Parts: sequence; C-alpha cells; structure tokens
Amino acid sequence: MNHDFSNKTIIVTGAASGMGRAATLKLREYGATVYAADRNHSALQKTCEQSGAEPCVIDISKSDECNALVEKVKAEQGKLDGLANFAGVLKRTGLLDCTDEEFDFVMDINVKGCFYLCREAARQMRPQGFGSIVNVSSIWSEIAAAGVFGYCVSKGAVSQITRSAALDLAGTGVRINEVRPGETNTAMLASERGYEMSQAEIDAKLTEIADSIPEKRLAEPYEIADAAIFLLSDQSSYMQGASITVDGGYTIC
Repeated sequence: MNHDFSNKTIIVTGAASGMGRAATLKLREYGATVYAADRNHSALQKTCEQSGAEPCVIDISKSDECNALVEKVKAEQGKLDGLANFAGVLKRTGLLDCTDEEFDFVMDINVKGCFYLCREAARQMRPQGFGSIVNVSSIWSEIAAAGVFGYCVSKGAVSQITRSAALDLAGTGVRINEVRPGETNTAMLASERGYEMSQAEIDAKLTEIADSIPEKRLAEPYEIADAAIFLLSDQSSYMQGASITVDGGYTIC
C-alpha cells in the first residue's frame, strides 16, 4: 500500500525501539514529519539520526510532559495529524507475586501515559476538525495470559480507552482506533525472563513461542507498524473505535 504522509505531522511514542522505531522509520519514508518520543535518550538518538525524525525525550507517565509534547508539536507545525501510542512496558509476575511497585510501574506507562496523550491530542485535534489516534494494545487485552498480570490488565484498559474515547470523539473528525499485536520479535518479548537464562535458552524460548502460532513465526515490528500506519492514514477514514489484530492466527485457535 502506497501511503503519502508528506503533509502530515505525527507523534510516535516508544520510538527508540521495536514497533515504535519501525513506525517512525516508515512514516519518515512516507514523508511525514515525525516527533519521536521515548525516555531512552541514546537509543532514541539513533532512531532519529537514521530517520530524520525530531527526538523528544519524555516520561509519558507525567501528564505535564505529555501535554507539553503535544502543545510543542501544535505550536511548531500548526496542527497535529496523528498520534501513535507504541510505548509500553511489562513485568513477568502473576497475581500472587505482582508487587504494588510493579503494578504501578506498568499502569503508569501503559495506561496513564496512553490516557494523557490521547486526551491532550484530542483536545488539540478537535478544534482543527481532524486527526487520527492509534493505540497499541495487545492480544492479551482480551484473551489474557498467565504470569503477566499487570500487563494484561493494562492492555485491557488501553482497549477500553480506545472504545470509550471513540464514542466521545465520534462526529468531530477525530478518530481513535487500536492495533492488537500478537507475539512480536522485539526486545520486550525476550525481556524479564530471568537473568539466569543464557542467550541460547532465550532463543529456544522464542522458538517455542513461534511454534505455538499458526503462522509458525513471530511478527516482525514493521508488520505491526504497517497496521498502525493504515489507521493513521486517510484510507481508514470510516474506522472509529476499531481493533486490528495482527497475531498470525493465534487468537482464532
């Protein structure tokens, strides 16, 4: 699909790595002005040096920093066409072992950060009469998984943010939709599996995960980015509150 974003300004969070990085690179290829946001300064710089995106180091768990980012983009560009919320974290603990600190950490980034950015982006987009917000949830927002309690809860909340906000924004020209990735070949998928695991053991675990998917492979970050870019584009103009699942058939089993 040939997208033209040459007249569009997009904020991408989680741009330093994984899906957010892939989306940043692709949007720049399509001509978009991209404000790439992440808290990892050094990794973000590499993304921006490669793509020409504008680096924005922020902590999305802070509402004032989220507001300042959106206001900066609107002030510098005169408009905000899109927001893609890729930033996310997880802790591999189940209900019985999940600490208050772990739960708060995951909810602060995955839920509060998403909420703060959606709210401020919508406030800026509504007066201009257009804009597209894309949240990146997860297949675990619906079917759940053992051992990642906070993550599943947080992604369920992201899906509800998307649906509820869609009803609030319907008819304003501002759209909000979500992508639900399955198991994707990113650093997050391999993370939090215990420092005692060797690289060979991690590789074996990822192979095991891939074998559980009907397509028999993990998604690549650009495949998730492609779905998000479609939702950011004018080609999805009649989509509101929708979810696109990109999981290699996992959730139909």
